[in-house]
Amino acid sequence: MKKALKIVIIICFMYIFYIANNEWLKISSHEYTSERIPTSFDGYKIVQLSDLHDAELGENHSLLIRKVESTEPDIILVTGDVIDSRRYDLEKSMRAIKQLKEIAPVYYVLGNHEVATNEMDTIYEQLELLGVHTLKNEHEIIKLNGEEIALVGVEDPLMGIPVNTMIQTATSGIDPSTFTIVLSHRPEKFDFYVEQSLELVFTGHAHGGQIRLPFIGGLFGPGQGWFPKYTDGLFEAGDTTMVVNRGIGNSLFPLRVFNRPEIIEMTLKAQ
Repeated sequence: MKKALKIVIIICFMYIFYIANNEWLKISSHEYTSERIPTSFDGYKIVQLSDLHDAELGENHSLLIRKVESTEPDIILVTGDVIDSRRYDLEKSMRAIKQLKEIAPVYYVLGNHEVATNEMDTIYEQLELLGVHTLKNEHEIIKLNGEEIALVGVEDPLMGIPVNTMIQTATSGIDPSTFTIVLSHRPEKFDFYVEQSLELVFTGHAHGGQIRLPFIGGLFGPGQGWFPKYTDGLFEAGDTTMVVNRGIGNSLFPLRVFNRPEIIEMTLKAQ
């Protein structure tokens, strides 16, 4: 009887541990202050999601939607891998995006998993039918009270185009005085973002290092290998601040350890 009780306790503990690490969404809140941010955008709230990988937290994405709604965002940025190339389920992912679009305008760049499916045109088409702003190495201007900022989207390098070329294409025509926000899937391209003096860059892809070791950090990151440098948080160099989102879903490795799924909440502050 005691042995059976111990087994039940262990199973319950493992289940709670799994839920806490893989479905207990965390909102990580940050502020970004710059004299280049227009006064009209002071307090402007950005929510970033990344790497859903067809995950469904709660029935019909209810946990995710409630969390995002609670932040009251002005815009929502999605930085790639809304689907997983190994278990491609576009309909499930679109159900989440449709609900997010009802909260705030959604801006999107693709990740490596979208490219790996060879279904990019279909994915773009479905997103655009929902009213999502898809940024294909291009930018859009957001205007508020006569002032403006630029949103830039850089596609995934798996498209076969050099990162610098994509950045230059996407930023072409932006007035140098305009505060610019960049969506890009890959944090390991940080040096390119710094070289191009990109101001605020939102990325994902690293899944928080999948397993996070106390006092060490992430164990493995795609594109970075073992003990990756860029797995979560903010990184600064030169004029560039890069945000690395730990993401929401999983891909090849099916679970997270000490690495809760994450929503980024970034508030702009005019100086």
